[in-house]
Amino acid sequence: MVKDQERLIAAAPAFQRALSDWYRLNARVLPWRTSPSLYQTVVSEFMLQQTQVKTVLPYLARWLVELPDFAALAAAPEARVLKLWEGLGYYSRARNLHRLAQIIAALPAPPRTPAEWRELPGVGPYTAAAITSISFAAPAACVDGNVVRILARLTADATPYRDSASASKAFTPLAEALLPAAHPGDHNQAMMELGATVCFRQNPLCLTCPVCEFCAAGRQGDPEAYPRLAPKKMEQLSVTRVWSERKGSLLLHLTAAGARRFANMHELPTAEQAGLTETQVTRGKLLAKKRRGITRYQITESIYAAAPRGKLKPGLVRVPLAQLDTLTLSGPHRRWVKEILASK
Repeated sequence: MVKDQERLIAAAPAFQRALSDWYRLNARVLPWRTSPSLYQTVVSEFMLQQTQVKTVLPYLARWLVELPDFAALAAAPEARVLKLWEGLGYYSRARNLHRLAQIIAALPAPPRTPAEWRELPGVGPYTAAAITSISFAAPAACVDGNVVRILARLTADATPYRDSASASKAFTPLAEALLPAAHPGDHNQAMMELGATVCFRQNPLCLTCPVCEFCAAGRQGDPEAYPRLAPKKMEQLSVTRVWSERKGSLLLHLTAAGARRFANMHELPTAEQAGLTETQVTRGKLLAKKRRGITRYQITESIYAAAPRGKLKPGLVRVPLAQLDTLTLSGPHRRWVKEILASK
């Protein structure tokens, strides 16, 4: 592995040229590439965290119409920001982006170095490198899961890594050694593009890979063996939720403004939030059972028809069905509500 790293670093100029030539001809046409700006780069990088490009595109288009620059985003109410983000998930990204815009809008000029950007809300090493290399040609290498996969295969690195974060840290020196002095942002985007469109986790397109001649794992014929990441340990959770529809309204739970997750957002209430026991709720009709994964949790959510009695507990609100579209619901709950209403 060490020899393969040394061989790759020695061939860096040829590697850079091959990658650059391929990227120039094959890069996907994306809005943050065709009409680049610092603001669009920042917003797209936040949206692309944990989210695929095809999902982000319509959200970014709507966002730029409503909030076209840092000043507009900084001045927007949080409720509007969350509504525009609805369905993308990981809502802390939207809140961090909102706070970041307020900081940037108050500065005489935006920061230009990775270290300065890492001081801003929601900006880690990868995001800081992406923003500054693309917008300011800063010599900072981006190392995400795609880049880790490429570098591990190029060097046939069989080191077992605890997780993606530890692998990213370990591969950063190699990524920096391969970074060209000229146009580092284009190189970073080319690496990410290669991982997204050619060097897939499974069934990589080795025959059409522009840097296959530099790939040790490709020569061995086992690229899918790399990188060696420990499998995630998933914790199983079960949640029982209440569907209470009455007189054209639906019972929802509004999370408090100071909550760590889902602040100021609506969801179908849990049995506990509705003031009911599991037994009381599960006597009702099962309307839907949904499974989803969030970070290290595999969650099964069962939604039952039930009717809380007496005065509503704090946080519960009855919302007219006609007004549901004006509220911010978490993405899964929006889909579940639509499905259940359509089935009636």
